[in-house]
Parts: sequence; structure tokens; C-alpha cells
Amino acid sequence: MEQTVRVNIQQRVSEIIRAEAEALAAVSVTPEFERAVLALRDCGGKVLTSGMGKAGHVARKFASTLCSTGTPASYVHPGEAAHGDLGLVGPDDCIVAFSTSGKTREVIEMLELGRHLGLKTVVGITSHPDSELRELSDIVLDMGIIHEPCPHGLTPTASIVVMMAISDALALTLMELKGFSRQDFGLRHHGGYLGLRVRDH
Repeated sequence: MEQTVRVNIQQRVSEIIRAEAEALAAVSVTPEFERAVLALRDCGGKVLTSGMGKAGHVARKFASTLCSTGTPASYVHPGEAAHGDLGLVGPDDCIVAFSTSGKTREVIEMLELGRHLGLKTVVGITSHPDSELRELSDIVLDMGIIHEPCPHGLTPTASIVVMMAISDALALTLMELKGFSRQDFGLRHHGGYLGLRVRDH
């Protein structure tokens, strides 16, 4: 039978939000971020994204945001890559790989094998200093050392907030760099609230 634990709910909610905000504020924006944006802009092949678990959800969302802001992109599931989806990778492709630990076996294996298929540029978004992803990446976007506010220090939340913000920053900066207009945005959002906003402008 589960044990009932007394928790000051409002206090914990405030602490968790503050911890995630602090993790985000601690991100150091280095010249590597500029290199990453330019690499995506100048990519001669396809722009791909990848990540496993919660990081995979961020990678999938990043690909979707890129598509809607003028940079066609596809998400590659690293687990499925081992069963044929690696065939999506071709010469001159660029991939943005998300992994807090940088040690996720499926991601590391996919990148190693992807190089044999002509994968040109790997942008790694990671936190751990001893991350294998750092060694495999041409460009490393450092998330910094993150302390998850989970009571066990395990549930990825603050790290996911940081990943999401970094991916959004890349997508929106790239969008501006390409001169992507409101009209361009509208052509890709003909339905829903955003489509209505563009049409009514």
C-alpha cells in the first residue's frame, strides 16, 4: 500500500518552477550557437533531428517548428534507425541530436553509423561533461550542469525545459536569418487559430 506523504503543494510548485527557470537562465550562449544556426542554414542535404525518450519528444517538436518556419526537417527515431530508418540519412545531411547524458546508446550508435552514410554535420545538445555525444559532434551546444527538481533527482524536467528553449532559439533565429515572412508563415498555417490570425492581419 502506498504511503501518504504530506507536501506543501504551493511551495513545491513554486520551487520546481524556480528551479527550471534557474536552469534556463544559467545557459551560456557561446559562439557554438552561431555555428549551429549557420550550419542548419547552409546544410546541403536534409536537416534531421533525433533523441530518445523525453529528449525525443523535444527533437520531434523541433523538427515540426523548423518545418513551420521555413526549414524542412524530419525526426529520426534512434531506436527505429537500427531497424532500417537509418536509410533516411544521406550525404551532406545535418542532424541535431538531443541527449542530456550524451550517453544514450541508441543515439550514439545511430550517429556512428550515420557517418558511414555521409552524415556531414552533427549538432549535439547535451549536459554531462563526459558525454560521448560531445566526441561525436561537430558542434556542441552545452546545456550546463542541471539539477532536476524531482525529489529523487531523476525525472527529466529542468533538462527538458532547457532543451526546448535551446531548440526554439535555434529555430527562431534561423527563421529571421532566412527572412521568413508573416506571409510565408501563413502559407504553412492555413488552418486553426494561427492561420486565422495571419488571414485577418
